[in-house]
This record gives sequence, C-alpha cells and structure tokens, in this order.
Amino acid sequence: MTQPTQSEALAALRVQIDALDQQLLSLLNQRAHVAEQVGDIKRQEGSPFFRPDRVAQVIEKIQNANQGPLLNQHVASIWREIMSACLALEAPQRVAVLGPQGTFCEQAAIEFFGSAANMIYCADFDEVFHATAAGTAQFGVVGVENSTEGVVARSLDLFLRSPVHVVGEVSLLIRHNLLRQVNALDGIEVVMAHPQALAQCQNWLSQHLPHAERRAVSSNAEGARLAATNPAWAGLASERAAAQFGLHIVAHAIQDEAYNRTRFAVITLPQTLAMPPASGRDCTSLVVSVPNRPGAVHDLLVPLKNNGVSMTRFESRPAKSGQWEYYFYIDLAGHPSEPHVAAALQELRSLCAFYKVLGAYPVTE
Repeated sequence: MTQPTQSEALAALRVQIDALDQQLLSLLNQRAHVAEQVGDIKRQEGSPFFRPDRVAQVIEKIQNANQGPLLNQHVASIWREIMSACLALEAPQRVAVLGPQGTFCEQAAIEFFGSAANMIYCADFDEVFHATAAGTAQFGVVGVENSTEGVVARSLDLFLRSPVHVVGEVSLLIRHNLLRQVNALDGIEVVMAHPQALAQCQNWLSQHLPHAERRAVSSNAEGARLAATNPAWAGLASERAAAQFGLHIVAHAIQDEAYNRTRFAVITLPQTLAMPPASGRDCTSLVVSVPNRPGAVHDLLVPLKNNGVSMTRFESRPAKSGQWEYYFYIDLAGHPSEPHVAAALQELRSLCAFYKVLGAYPVTE
C-alpha cells in the first residue's frame, strides 16, 4: 500500500482541524446561548453580571482538568476570552482606561476583562476615577505601583476622596519600545512618553539619545500617537501601540530594569460590585492617618503584630494640610472576613484619626 506523501498527510490533518473548528464553534455558540439565559436571570434578580471570583473559579477548574499539550497559561487566556465574549451577550462591561488605544492600562484591562469589554479611553487617571464614580464606566483600571519607580502618586491621592473601591489587580510586565515613523535612531529630536516611562528608560536614553528632548505626555500611547505625526519625534510604548499607529519599533525593550512590572488596580463602586469573597490569597488595602504625636506610627504596627497579620506595603503621602501631616497607604496579607485580619483592623481603626478600606481582592502572581 502506497504511503501518503507529506503534502497529502498535511491536507488530511487540515481537514481534521477544519472539522474540529466547526465542532468548537457549535459548542461555543451553545455556551453563549446558556450565558444569555444566565444573563436574563441576573437581570431579573438585579445581581452583578461580572464576577471576577467566578471567572477565576471557572479558569482554575479548567486548568485542573487540562492534560495538555496546551499550557495552563494559554488555557487561561483562551477561557478568559470565551467568558468575555459570552458576558458581552449578557451585558457589555464598560471599562475606563488611560487612553488612547495601545496603553499598558488598556492591556491590563484586557487581561482582566477580556477583549470583548467596551473600553472608555480617558485623558488621565483623574478622568478614569471620575468616569467610574459617575457611572459612565462600570469599572476602571488605574496604575498604582511600578517595580522600578515606585507608587503612582496621583492614583493614591485620588483613592483618598473617591467612593470607588478596589476589586482586583493586574501585575503586568512592562516592556518599553522606541517607536518612530522611520526605522532608524538618527535624527530623533524628541522622545515622548508618560513621565514614569521616561524615568524607567533614562539610562538607555542617556546612552543612545543624549541630545534628544524628553517630553512628558499623558500616556505612552499618546506619545506614540504624536510620534506618528512627525518623523523627528519618537515615543516609548508597547508593541500594541506600534501596530495601532503604524510605527516602526526602532529598539525593543529599552527599560533599564529587565524585570519591570506595574500593578494596576481594578476599581468600581460598591453598589456595582461588592468586595469579592476571600480566595485564600488576598490583599487588603487601606489608607489611614494618625494624630501627630510621638510613637503614633509605631502604634499602627502593634495590632498587626499581635494578630499575626503581615504588612506587604507601607507608603506615606502628605495630607496637604500645611501641618506636616501624612496619610499612610497600607497593604495587608489576608481578607477582612478572616478572624485574625478582622481583629487587627478593629484595633487599628481605634488608633486612627482617618480610616478607609480601599478594597480587598485576590493577589496576582
């Protein structure tokens, strides 16, 4: 019997793939029909359509059942998109992000909500907070901390007075690329990006473009958009932004620290989505102030030690009262529903002149 040629074997495999694709499409549409029925029930009950804890449970269950060859991280990405597309049939989620298209903030939102979410592009984080608090968007995504440059101070200040709370986080590996109309380093007069991005790439820029002006703009994608209007300008932004604005990637991954990550917080009004239940790997974020007296900050730590609660972040911001007073932003390991965390928070609150829980949410890897 004659063995099939390689081209014949390849054609046969492609026929199998086409048949499997049709089966997958049929099953996905069946799932979508069921999701629409779920949406009808949620609408009648008035319960939230998007529940990140439910998304996490479904993905974990699928990953536990996965026997390969697909990697679990790819399985997670596939199922997040499937759930995002089905949720869009139930009720499209409006998510405020820093714009324009192509920002890392948008990328973080896609990782959390999937690409079927309706993005509302904002000029700055002030607008993201406002859109979320006003209900223009159901959710917002804002940068809160970078592994190289530290906290995003404006976001911390906005949390202080905003009614929103944090229901999730995304930790994103940030790779800054030099983008330009022309695929060359010669003749670059201005490099534009968000101030944090310029700071994260300052050594590379000093070495390779020492005479170029560094111009701060509202976002990295805005820098890329502007770079597309002038051949002497360049931007620092993502590969997504390069594709969005038709720019060359003149230099890849020029950030000074190879392991450069940014934490993004997912924010919403409590009436849109309540605090997620404990997952077993949670963070509780709060902001407090204490009376200006000797030992007051030290006293804040005592309830945590006495109840065995670990503090994972401690930042201070001036209260802007003119009295050298400060607000302290604290991240704790654990969830307020856990007895030892609840006891620590109760003791802590009694010591504070100002006390606000910013949210409790599962931590990311």
